[in-house]
Amino acid sequence: MHKILIANRGEIARRVIHTARRLGLDTVAVYSEPDARALHVREATHAVALGGAASADSYLRIDRLLDAARASGADAVHPGYGFLSENADFAQAVQDAGLAWIGPPPAAIRAVGSKSGAKQLAQQYGVPCLPGYAGDDQSDERFAAEAARIGFPVMVKAVAGGGGRGMRLVSDAAQLPAALAGARSEALAGFGCGDLLIERALLAPRHVEVQVFADTHGHCIHLGERDCSVQRRHQKLIEESPSPAVHEALRARMGAAAVALAQAAGYVGAGTVEFLLDGEQFYLMEMNTRLQVEHPVTEALTGLDLVEWQIRVARGEPLPLAQQDVRLQGHAIEVRLCAEDAQFHPHTGRVLHLAAPPATAFGRAAPGALRFDHALEQGTEVSPYYDAMLGKLIVHAATRDEAIAALVRALQATSVLGLPTNRAFLAECLAHPQFGAGQALVPFLAQQADGIRETLLKKELAALAPSALVAIITVNPAGVPALPCSLQRPLRLRHQSRVHALAVRELGSGRLHVQGADPATGEALDGGVQLACEADGGVRVTPLGAARADQRVHAVAVGARRWHWQAGGIDGWVEDASHETATRAGGQGGAGELRAPFNGRVVALPAAAGQQLAAHDTVLVIESMKLEHSLTVPAAAVLAELLVAVGQQVTPGQVLARLAPAAQTQEAAA
Repeated sequence: MHKILIANRGEIARRVIHTARRLGLDTVAVYSEPDARALHVREATHAVALGGAASADSYLRIDRLLDAARASGADAVHPGYGFLSENADFAQAVQDAGLAWIGPPPAAIRAVGSKSGAKQLAQQYGVPCLPGYAGDDQSDERFAAEAARIGFPVMVKAVAGGGGRGMRLVSDAAQLPAALAGARSEALAGFGCGDLLIERALLAPRHVEVQVFADTHGHCIHLGERDCSVQRRHQKLIEESPSPAVHEALRARMGAAAVALAQAAGYVGAGTVEFLLDGEQFYLMEMNTRLQVEHPVTEALTGLDLVEWQIRVARGEPLPLAQQDVRLQGHAIEVRLCAEDAQFHPHTGRVLHLAAPPATAFGRAAPGALRFDHALEQGTEVSPYYDAMLGKLIVHAATRDEAIAALVRALQATSVLGLPTNRAFLAECLAHPQFGAGQALVPFLAQQADGIRETLLKKELAALAPSALVAIITVNPAGVPALPCSLQRPLRLRHQSRVHALAVRELGSGRLHVQGADPATGEALDGGVQLACEADGGVRVTPLGAARADQRVHAVAVGARRWHWQAGGIDGWVEDASHETATRAGGQGGAGELRAPFNGRVVALPAAAGQQLAAHDTVLVIESMKLEHSLTVPAAAVLAELLVAVGQQVTPGQVLARLAPAAQTQEAAA
């Protein structure tokens, strides 16, 4: 093995390049049109264009990937995760082309790569499974009958793929038809297979997975567990090891079950067996026949390079360690930094500012240090074609409390400006008492997300006045703040649909004094700050007449009158409403309109113009970054006008529908 083609992009492609370079191997990057200037393309030894923009036209094209391997002289293929990494046909095609496949055998992928196949095999070897149905009859009628037999609540799941796509929780029979339709649609779009299964739903379990590794010599071991219970839309956000709920005896039982399933499938390479843990009892969810996004957690805990193990096993080498030689030391936590807002809506845009504390990349950090795996740089364009994850921050420390504290500090010191991210939300999750106590179960975010959002809003409002002013000042060549215009009247700035007024005066020597002002009277409120620019482009905010510590603020302009700012662990967005009429500035941006919160494609229109809608009824469904999102009405209304069609691409802020108050229509009818 001399040259590896990496059939993937972004962070995971860079991850494989890092290890391959250390082992003296050449690498071949492949890229779609949007990724032509991406970091992984520049860092690989060679690069081959696939063409196209969407995954279906690039990273999912087996023929183009094999052509790239032949053209570049690659003798091995690493699939990364996602895309074709769990596609048995791709693995077989690679081997048929005479190339080494850095992954499990095609037969093993077929045996456990689908959730239904994994459960059938698991039951034969005594691995616990939840009651369910995964048969060939995929009719709605059969699923309804099986759900009644199993008992509600049930979980609908796509048989293929992972990442939370094609999953729906169903509480009663009335919800089942819509759940089946939505899961099928998402599964077809994400994996090219719409087959589903259902199983009894556990409402408050933990999501705990076991990392397994096998070689071609009959050896198979596990490398401990990862707790992935903090997730939204069935997608993980925080992963840690060891699990706060897993003791040594339980770890041995879960590890033995995971190894038994892998051996039954004739597994080779890296794999992950995922379980739902309910007290001391665990049940198989699925087996992922690839490297996991969260593999750095295990690397930090064991001191191993799992990509190196993958390459060595693919060369035919035996595993470097036996089970009794595996050592798990300290505690490791990973968070997924995503291009999404606090409502979990994905966003696209350009990275206009990027900064992070000192960190290693794609390698084990010293205890308490930060590892930041990403494919970001200033100017990176985050497109709607791929997953919303921007990168992963990982900390390894001696204790869980130390790891949490270090990761919170790392998030607060990491700055990605230009598009919304979940950076501040992640830090609040880590700081939440329930997470700190090790009691965050799968429903954690469903129960606590609103409270976390309220906490973030309060912090944003507390930092709004000085941070917003930093956002709208310019910096002259002398490095001092300069007002863009005379500010004898208060500024009016819109923050989350509410308009705030700021009273500002100059203090001389490039310093400014800013106070919040009453939105109605313009009268200055108590408090004030001084602002002074620093060499790195940030602004030092010093409170006046108070004992509070200085605050550093970074900000960028996103458009002509919109700014994104960051003050420590807080992110905020403001728009200039100073030149709008008072009525327009004080409004909510059109209460009778439904606007697109992000880029995407309209995939369904379940409501029709003229239809009476109840609160939270769905008006349309948008697909963005491989997931479907239902846009609903906040209160009873009439759908007066639909302005989009199925298949149409939409952009943030675009008006999709107009609504009329329900009472108004009833009065007109009378």
